[in-house]
Amino acid sequence: MIIQQQIKKIVFALAIIASLSFQVFCQEGQKQRLIVLTDLDYFEPDDAQSLVRLLLYSNQLDIEGLIATGNAENADDLYPDYIRKIIGEYDKIQANLLKHEDGFPTGKELLNVVKVGIPLYGMEGVGEGKDSEGSDWIIAKLEEKDERPLWINVWGGSNTLAQTLWKIKKTESEKEAKRLISKLRIYAISDQDDSGAWIRKNFPDLFYIVSPGRYQDGTWVGMMSVIPGLKNDVVSNFWFAENVQQAHGSLGAIYPNVVFGVEGDTPSFLYLINNGLNSPEHPDWGSWGGRYEYYTPDNDTTVEWRIPIVQETRPIWTNAEDTYTPTVEAPYGMSIVNDTTTITGDKVTVSRWREEFQNDFAARMDWCVKEYEEANHPPDVEMVTPKEITVKSREIFQLDGTKCSDPDGDGLIYYWFNYQEAGSCKEPARLFPPNSAKVRAMAPKVDETETVHFILKVTDRGTPRLTRYARVIVTVEPAK
Repeated sequence: MIIQQQIKKIVFALAIIASLSFQVFCQEGQKQRLIVLTDLDYFEPDDAQSLVRLLLYSNQLDIEGLIATGNAENADDLYPDYIRKIIGEYDKIQANLLKHEDGFPTGKELLNVVKVGIPLYGMEGVGEGKDSEGSDWIIAKLEEKDERPLWINVWGGSNTLAQTLWKIKKTESEKEAKRLISKLRIYAISDQDDSGAWIRKNFPDLFYIVSPGRYQDGTWVGMMSVIPGLKNDVVSNFWFAENVQQAHGSLGAIYPNVVFGVEGDTPSFLYLINNGLNSPEHPDWGSWGGRYEYYTPDNDTTVEWRIPIVQETRPIWTNAEDTYTPTVEAPYGMSIVNDTTTITGDKVTVSRWREEFQNDFAARMDWCVKEYEEANHPPDVEMVTPKEITVKSREIFQLDGTKCSDPDGDGLIYYWFNYQEAGSCKEPARLFPPNSAKVRAMAPKVDETETVHFILKVTDRGTPRLTRYARVIVTVEPAK
């Protein structure tokens, strides 16, 4: 009887472990909930550009709100009809997108989540009697029985979010307010009115990614910057004309020309795309949307700017630097080698992935008009090595990505690298050879336990070339 009871306990424990493993797997692969606050208008059309791209990823995200808001330059005129117009063009090509991947919502479903904020500047729109359709909608979505985080992308002014938080704090119990606010995740494209700083000061536990201060100092500028040593033509006007605007259907045709900068808001949702690299709960791990670290930035409050720059009162997720050496294909010998240029900076945390996410955009634009057999689709990255392993200092171990495949039958290009900034270890880890599906690595010498992040980048040979990733986090323990 005792043995049978022990067996039952073991079986029960294994079932619990299996259940937890399944839950973790589902969380990693699940769609992220998303509400966008956008100051989309006809004067600076970068929001319209970003919305076109966002709709092409609407099957990978649960878009639960598209809320028209203002900004520092234009708080009075909101343009929900422009949002609806772009959705109307998307609806014309939605059926063709479904030939390539499942899950694209209908235009009607997206129109149902278009809402409007308050046409007032910043904190003028926060307080008693300042509720709007947009702020009420965010609260309603927070109250739904969905335990996933609710991401808010702030592409313009943030006073609709500020009013949401003000209302929750005023009307809910302390316990319920804490529960609702804990579900929020904010990624703001700089501060575009004075409510962002107010939010961070008054809600110190709120998860908040932002580059405070002048726009040109933001990490997100890596989306559009011309950076020596990188392939900059993928963000040129000519690239967008060829790959988006012309001969790619109604959605491409409505993509507006660049006025100042291209798609400044796009990194906020590229951060959420499930591509094997991104890990939204870990901004310091790096992603298509950039890499950020948690600290209190020393804002220069003496700088004159359209929005008063104030000192932060608590840590936030904000600008971090990467050092990046691009790779190039070689005609002989090792097929992939380091280029001659090394680049350092916070904008590099976005721009280092630019060729890859631009190719991804171009492929999805092809999906708007092409049959499945005529277009390219991303490779499937399946690892043999677990996502987390533990080794000893100076130990040699293997990383195995030999199960990767491609849905179109294209050849695959493999490249492993140590993403040093994402881990805690300051000594680089060695890989050999880096351009094979299966590689050997040597753990760095450590005197205390450290983490090392290895990224496998898998690129197909289709047109345009598409890339997906896998991340292996190696815990390195001191040798006994």
